[in-house]
Amino acid sequence: MSSADPLVVLLRRALRKHPAGALCVAFSGGPDSTALLHVLAGIEEARARGLRAVHVDHGLHAHSGAWAEQARQFCSVLEIECTVVRVQVERHGGEGIEAAARHARYAAFAEVLRAGEWLLPGHHRDDQAETVLLKLLRGSGPEGLGGMRELRPLGAGMLWRPLLQTPREVLRQYVQRHHLPVIDDPSNADTQLSRNYLRNEILPHVVGHWPHAIDSILHAAAHQRAAADALRTQWLASFAQLHDNATGSLDAAAWLALPPALRDPLLDHWLRARGRRIPTLAQRAQIERQLRELREGRVPCIHWPDTDLRIWKGRLWALAPARTLPPDWQAAWTGQPLTLPDGSLLAWQGPPLREALTVRLRRGGERIRPSGDRHTRELRDLFQQAGLPPWRRAACPLIYAGDELLAVADRWRSEAGEIWFRGAGGTPHWRCAD
Repeated sequence: MSSADPLVVLLRRALRKHPAGALCVAFSGGPDSTALLHVLAGIEEARARGLRAVHVDHGLHAHSGAWAEQARQFCSVLEIECTVVRVQVERHGGEGIEAAARHARYAAFAEVLRAGEWLLPGHHRDDQAETVLLKLLRGSGPEGLGGMRELRPLGAGMLWRPLLQTPREVLRQYVQRHHLPVIDDPSNADTQLSRNYLRNEILPHVVGHWPHAIDSILHAAAHQRAAADALRTQWLASFAQLHDNATGSLDAAAWLALPPALRDPLLDHWLRARGRRIPTLAQRAQIERQLRELREGRVPCIHWPDTDLRIWKGRLWALAPARTLPPDWQAAWTGQPLTLPDGSLLAWQGPPLREALTVRLRRGGERIRPSGDRHTRELRDLFQQAGLPPWRRAACPLIYAGDELLAVADRWRSEAGEIWFRGAGGTPHWRCAD
């Protein structure tokens, strides 16, 4: 590998520009990431920064296991550590296979990325142009039309795309000059997939008619990125006012009153911070329609893969989809951390219990007379008065000694419960799933 090679020169300069942090290449084994990893492996500064690779096996092709082994062998020849991660791609989640694979892949990257480490994918100039056009066809705003960012947070580290100004052809020529083995994934030729169709069928005709089309697309994307960055300062200021740190919820009416240019990126920012995916155009329209048509006593829920967006008490709540709870579920409890059917946790704060209690979920008609209260109350009334969100009520743990209800989670306890817990020297604690 010549030190005067354009790719070597480019990556040496990029490394000097970003001198901190270990390096991890997102290594698919295709031509682009192969060229990137091979160049970095020959640069001493990159090796000194703990250069390694991670390969994601999506399990979508019969040869995916063999491709993972090929990635390992290539890294072994380069004397580079290679981590292979097998992921499960959700095929029936309501989104296309491309998006599902991408979500699974980036979730894996975020999981394996070490603190302060930089993940480097092989994304290049042509990828960027394709991304901008796909975002345009999906109706994206300035943030999407700005294309992929060179830098963004990911997991415990950062995602860094050092090749975004480099044409695909430069990487392919490097692979050919050095006779590097690459993985040939046949899905890359499947024009049923949107990006492949755009790459193989549409862009060649566009560039054939407008030779400078890629330059123009990227120039327009730069304008959109500048606009998105300018808008960001405005919607971040609004987000600070609309967001409640204690509950993680968002002021619904104030959000709806924002101009669309601020409303959409603010919503996306909030959802990503909550670990949720962003909605489609149709789902955004449904959120706005539900807010405009909201009636007293209703708790609308807009659902998309991995997210239930609920509207309650004038606020937006982004939650994991509700699980189906077994109506007759119960468990013996001796104070050990107990995972409930909805994923929440019941714990005991105190010395180990000498006598087992029973934990159940609501079955209907339960009542309790809270300690210090003269009246017996229905749980439904207690939940409403306390403002417990409706989606948490069915999963609220009820703690029994025999057939006697001692406590409703850590919210209410009977006089018998007070005596029981005082004698045991502790108290229950319910940690909600969301």
